[in-house]
Formats: sequence, structure tokens, C-alpha cells
Amino acid sequence: MCGIVGYVGSRDAVPLLLEGLHRLEYRGYDSAGVAVAGEALQVAKTVGRVADLRRVVPPEMAGTVGIAHTRWATHGEPNDVNAHPHTSGNIAIVHNGVFENSDRLRAQLTAQGVTLASDTDSEVLAHLVARSAKTTLEDAVREALSQVEGTYGVIVMDADRPGELVAARRGSPVVLGVGEHEMLVASDVSALVRFTQQVIYLDDDELATVTPEGYRTSTMDARSTTKSPTSIEVATAEYELGEHPDFMYKEMSEQPEAVDRCLRGRLDHRFQSARLGGVNLSPQDYQRIRRVKLLGCGSAYYAGQVGAGLIEELARIPADAEPASEFRYRNPVVDPDTLYVAISQSGETLDTLAAVQELKRKGGHVIGVVNAVSSTIARECGSGIFLHAGPEVSVAATKSFTTMGVALAMLALDLGRVRDLSITEGRRVVAGLAELPATIAKILGAEPEIAEIARKYARAQHMFFLGRVRGWPVAREGAQKLKEISYLHAEAYQSAELKHGPLALINPEMPSVVVIPDDELLSKNISTIEEIKARGGPVIAVTDADLPPDLATDVIRIPKAHEALTPITLSVPLQLFAYHLARALGRDIDRPRNLAKSVTVE
Repeated sequence: MCGIVGYVGSRDAVPLLLEGLHRLEYRGYDSAGVAVAGEALQVAKTVGRVADLRRVVPPEMAGTVGIAHTRWATHGEPNDVNAHPHTSGNIAIVHNGVFENSDRLRAQLTAQGVTLASDTDSEVLAHLVARSAKTTLEDAVREALSQVEGTYGVIVMDADRPGELVAARRGSPVVLGVGEHEMLVASDVSALVRFTQQVIYLDDDELATVTPEGYRTSTMDARSTTKSPTSIEVATAEYELGEHPDFMYKEMSEQPEAVDRCLRGRLDHRFQSARLGGVNLSPQDYQRIRRVKLLGCGSAYYAGQVGAGLIEELARIPADAEPASEFRYRNPVVDPDTLYVAISQSGETLDTLAAVQELKRKGGHVIGVVNAVSSTIARECGSGIFLHAGPEVSVAATKSFTTMGVALAMLALDLGRVRDLSITEGRRVVAGLAELPATIAKILGAEPEIAEIARKYARAQHMFFLGRVRGWPVAREGAQKLKEISYLHAEAYQSAELKHGPLALINPEMPSVVVIPDDELLSKNISTIEEIKARGGPVIAVTDADLPPDLATDVIRIPKAHEALTPITLSVPLQLFAYHLARALGRDIDRPRNLAKSVTVE
């Protein structure tokens, strides 16, 4: 979850490293640091953010090779000492991931007379490299990494060898940027797009030695590998705020265009189905599927719940969603007749990646639903659906969640049309999907009214989010949004479960957000509101239905969509609700406390 960046070339490394860190700050912002090799090893680091690091970097700090880091704390509290880079003599390292045997390694190093300055797991790597008897930096790094257990994306620099860097990965992404007589290394392409469009993705257990003139890659057992650069199809401007106050607002605003890109070329108006060539499944393959299992973490898991409902409704195939973190550890029974779907915005989520690898080991058929092209999960799956949502920088998922729902709706439609979904109903779903960009634009146009309602509840200490069937995953995602950016305690429940315990908490200070699709359960949802009102609880209804007058305290009304697609449209106003409530509380929306965008640790 940390951000790492490195540079070797002929330019002054410090400005490039600081710019790279700025673009990686969404991956961690507890502390930051930079090290360069000039006439000697120079290090500057501080608790806080990249802006704080800029202020403490001395003007005379310069060199043409360097590494930098922005941290999301795992071992040791955020402070100057625990900030990266970590050093041992002339060796400096930055690390993203977790060394699970760090306590044992620290004890061994201490017994050998080494004094460790920090509380981190990462520092041990610097000492292991420095104490290696190997003659090359690459071999020393290889030997050191053979002693650690866990995950890593690392860059290692030796001030005595200022013309090279060594990078390696296992479980945490590392990408090389190929420039003109210079090379860059980072944990995400966002740090590279301003400097190069040519990148190389390292695979697990792969190392790279980079110099101003190029790179070489090899395995942990020193076998050479062949890597060719690929082009980044992302413009630098897509990572810029422009006139928006923050990235979450920018990315919410981009949802109509993101959904349009996700749909483009994929709606089949001839057969009233979807064209999902990347799934690489024939109609015969679809017919053999007996169950669909969707895996994800956080918002991707809730999107999986939306997808499971769509698949059961449109394709009449049993489907369910499960957190990838639970799936990977419970020794799952893998069925050859089950289609597994791994969902991840970044394509690097460690728990989801581990679930994919376990599925492949057991012979399961798994496809990916990811946003980041060339990400690890995309490459591991080899087939699936790219979201084409564009870069998402804010920690809170918005356009990625919406496009995940759209992608899974198309998968459900494709499965359904092969099985028993009629062409007439297929036509309705296709029309509903085609209308989504315009519908979402109308919802975003109601922002002032939604913002006013959100500000009204900014003083609440707790909040319920309630929904049933189609509304249940929407309620879960809405509660997630509110928790992560406002820090207000929110819980999601199935509406029918309210009277089985949680109703005891309803009082005039406990608002309830009730998600109400205009479907066959409308009367049931109205009854839920009546139960809450009878106990004095305020109700915010989020709906595309015409509710009885004065039923709810406040109503957020959205345009109607195809009933199967309402989980997608009903989620958008809850993003705006959470956003404006958090703004009213003065929260740092793009950088919520304790969280980071890409979760590459357990």
C-alpha cells in the first residue's frame, strides 16, 4: 500500500522523485522520504505528507540516482525514524509489503551486533543487503530476499554504485519506466506517465537491474527473463485535478463518461445481448456453467453482490459473492462447473490476487473484472472484462464501483441470452444499459439537493443504511462510503432484519438511510420506514419510486431505470451524500485516515 519510486539517469533525481511521490500519495501518506547518491548517500524523510517532505529536503541535496517512498504504516507508528528510505552504510532501500519473519531476522541481526534504528519490518532488508558478501548489488539483493518471508516491492540503491538500482517484487507491484538514457521504477504507472509512456511490469519473484542505458531482468534463482516495453494508454491529464476540489469529486463527475466507455462496442443490438470478447467463453462454455462465484474486497465485494443478484435475475444461475480474503483462507471446494469472477479496481489487491492463484492451482476457471490494464490480476486471469473507467486516485471508489456494476450487468445479460432470457427482455436490458450514462448525469445534476440533505445530518454520530434484495448491496456500499470518508459510524442491514435486534437502537438521534427501488418489494420497504418512524427515527429515503407524502423525513429521488439496473443508479446519490457530509465535517476526502487506495498487504 506504500508508494515507491526510483530514478537513474543524468538529470537531478530529487525533483523527479518528489513529483513521482506526489502522484503516488494516494497509496500512503503517513510519512515520506527520499535518498539520493551524489558524492555520498543523502537522506531526507519526515512524518507527514509529500508537501512536508518538500519542506525538509535541503536545497543542496542532489544526485542523478535516487529512491523515494510514501508510507502506509504496517510495522511501527508513523514518525521520522520509521519513515523510508532505510539505510545501512551506503545501502538504502524502500519497501512496499510486509516481511512476516522480520522479528526473527531482527533478533538475528541484533545478535550479530547490528543496531536497528526503526520499528519497521523493512529495515532488516537494508542490513541484509549491506552484510552480503556478494560482489554485485543484484546478487546481494537476491541473497537478502531469499531470507525474507512475505510480500515485497522493493528498490535498493548502493551509494558506492551510483549508476544502478535493483528492484524486485513478490505480491506488491513494481513497474519500470523506460526513458531516453534514463530509467524509472515505481509501484504504479501514475508516477511514470509524466516522464515516459514505455513501461515494463515485473512478475512475482522477478528482479530488475536498471541503469541509465537500460535494464535486465531475472528470476530469484538468477535465470534471465525477457521483457519488452508496452505503451501506457493513459494521458497525464487524467491524473490531474483540474478545477475540481478533490479527486473523489472529479471521479464522481466522470461517471457518465466512464460508463459510456465501459459500454462502448459491447452492446449487441442485433441479438439483444452483450459482446464480451475478452471473457473468451463460447456459448457452449456458458451452457456448462452451473454456478457463479464473485470475489472482491471492500467496494469490489459489494459490486460482486450486485453482480450476483443480476446473474441470478437475468441468467437464472445460482450466484453469490464472497470476500476474497475469506475465500483464500477457508480451503474452498473448487468446482469445475463454476465460473469464478475476480473483481478489483487496481488489479493488485493482494487478497484477491491470492484467491485467483489458489483457484488456478485447483483448476478453477477464473476471469477478471479489473480497471487497470496490465495489472497482476488481469495477467493472472488472462481473460475477463476491463472497466475502462480511467484512473481512479481517490481512496473512495466511485466510478470504479459503478463500472463494475455495469460490467457485471453485461456478463449477466450475456449469460442470460445464451440460456433462457428472452430476446424481448434482452432488448429492455440493452436499452436500460444504453440509457445509464444519461441517467447518471441526471442524478449528478441533483447534487445541490443531495448536498443540502447531507449537511443536515452532519452532526449525527451513528447511521443505519437499510435495503432488501436489490437494495441490500447498495446499502452496504453506501455505509462503506460514509464510514471511510466522514468517519461517522454507519452500519448496513437488510431491512427485514431490523426487527430482529437492531430496531432497539432506533431513536431520534439515529438516522436511517433506506434504499427503496421501485420494484415488487416497494410496500415492504414502506413498512420498514413506518417501523422506524413509530420509534422516532429520522428517515432519508433514496428511491426511484413515488412514495406516499410525508412518509420519510427527507427524500433523495432519482430517475427510473430498468429494475435490474437500479442497484447501479441508486448507488450514485449515496456517493454524493457521503461526500457532502464529509465536506461539512471538514474531512480530507481523498486521504481518509488509516486507509490507502491499493491494498497490497494483508
